[in-house]
Amino acid sequence: MDRVIKICIGDSVVQGELNEGPTATLIWEALPIKGKANLWGDEIYFSTPVAAELDNTARDVVERGDLGYWPQGRALCIFFGPTPVSQGDEIRPASAVNLVGKIKGGLQIFKEVQEGMTVRLEKEQ
Repeated sequence: MDRVIKICIGDSVVQGELNEGPTATLIWEALPIKGKANLWGDEIYFSTPVAAELDNTARDVVERGDLGYWPQGRALCIFFGPTPVSQGDEIRPASAVNLVGKIKGGLQIFKEVQEGMTVRLEKEQ
């Protein structure tokens, strides 16, 4: 099943896709989700109503364009470049995240996001 989503921040919209993992399923079922953007290097994260523990998709290092769920903060994370704890070219979250999906393109729009902007995650109709 395709789980296509759209991420809306300000006037910008980008598509993504959630995977079939257990945490991604919880996020899909909770959509739409709205939160305030927090920035940490080239990562945007925002609180969600979803509560999940680390699962079999958990990673300490992710790739550009990955969508992750950070259990400690109950937050969805959008990774588009290095974070303050990255070493070299890697993209390293503050702690392990569950991989829940991937951005389908347009990562450059995330460079324009400012702290506190509203982020909306919705099912693509």
